[in-house]
Amino acid sequence: MSRGAAVFPLLFMLVLTALVTPSAARAELLEVLVEERARDRLGAALPQTAAFDIALQTEETLDAVMLAEFWMDESTGQFVADAVLPGGTVQRVTGLALVTVPVPVPTRRLLPEEIIAEADLQTLRLPLGRVGAFAVTDPEALVGKQVRRVLVQGRPVMTQSVIEPLVIGRGDRVSIRYSDGLLELTAPGRAMSDAHRGQDLRVVNLVSNASLTAIAVSDGLVEITRETRP
Repeated sequence: MSRGAAVFPLLFMLVLTALVTPSAARAELLEVLVEERARDRLGAALPQTAAFDIALQTEETLDAVMLAEFWMDESTGQFVADAVLPGGTVQRVTGLALVTVPVPVPTRRLLPEEIIAEADLQTLRLPLGRVGAFAVTDPEALVGKQVRRVLVQGRPVMTQSVIEPLVIGRGDRVSIRYSDGLLELTAPGRAMSDAHRGQDLRVVNLVSNASLTAIAVSDGLVEITRETRP
C-alpha cells in the first residue's frame, strides 16, 4: 500500500470526528431528530394537525448529533436509523414514529334522528391509519348535524353517518322568502315534502296557489333565489 493510500483513511476519520464532536454541532434528543426525518419523509401527505409519538426500542435516553442514515416504512411508521452520538460513535436504533391527528369522537352512543350537541363530542388524538379518508376531523362540522347511523362512543364519525337536520315536514306551514339581492319578499306557503337544511323541496304559495321549488333554510322557513325560480 502506498503512503498516500494509507494517509487517506486517517484524514477521513479526522474530518468525520470534526463533524460530529460537540464543538461542531449541538446534540439533541434522538426523538427530535427522528421526528424531523419522519416529517421530511412523509412530506405533503402529512396533515397540518399531525403530531408524532416516537417510541424507541431502547431504555436509555440518547442524545445524537445527527442521523447518518434513516429508513422508514411509511405505512406502519417503523424505522431504523444510524444515530451519530457525541464523540463520533454510531449506534443503530429502531422504533416507531406513529403519526396522530386530533379527531372528534362521541362521548356516548348516539342513535339515528338525534341532533349532535357540543357536549356529545370530545377530541382524541388517534393514529392516522385508524382515522380513514371519510372520517370527520372538524368538530364544527358535526355540531348541529342529525345522526343518520348509530355513532359508537370513542370512534371517529364517518361523513355518511350524519346529515343536515330535518327542518321542514310534509304539510308544514312555511314562510316563503324570495331574494335577488335587491328585492326581498315573503309569502305564506305549505311544504309538499320533507326537507333537511339546505335541501330542495316543492312548496305551494298559498296566496297565488303556485307551486315553487325552494331551499329549506331553517324551521318553517324556505327560500327562493333567482337561480331556483322555475
